[in-house]
Formats: sequence, structure tokens, C-alpha cells
Amino acid sequence: MIGWAGSLLAPHALRIAGWLGILGAVAAVLLGARQAGRNAERVEHMRKTIQVQREQLAAAARRPRDRNELLSRVHNGSF
Repeated sequence: MIGWAGSLLAPHALRIAGWLGILGAVAAVLLGARQAGRNAERVEHMRKTIQVQREQLAAAARRPRDRNELLSRVHNGSF
């Protein structure tokens, strides 16, 4: 049985190996592109998160120091 299958595949073994190599390379490129897309989304999400954190820190730095300053800001409309 093995001799029969081997005699059929032996002349085409190099061609089959080449096609399998090409299919493997295409699969690797497609999976790499998919992973790159995921990484790009992850980076964009992290960038937005960092931007929100910076805005929160800036708002905390501009907060009124005491109640009188809060009241004056509310009356002036600058709060």
C-alpha cells in the first residue's frame, strides 16, 4: 500500500512541497495582517484612554481651590 502511494507521489513530491510552502506563506501573511489590525485597534484605544486621562488631570489642575473660588466661578459663569 505504501509502495503504491509512494510511486504515485514521488514524481510530484517537489511540486506538492512547493504548493504547500506557498499556501503556508499566504496563510502566514494573512494571519500577520489580521494581527496587525488588532494591534492597530489596541493602540488607538490606548491613545484615546491616555487622552482622556490627560484631560482629567488638566481639569483637576484647574479645579477651584476653595468654596469661595467655586462660588465666584459659578457667579461669573466661568465654571
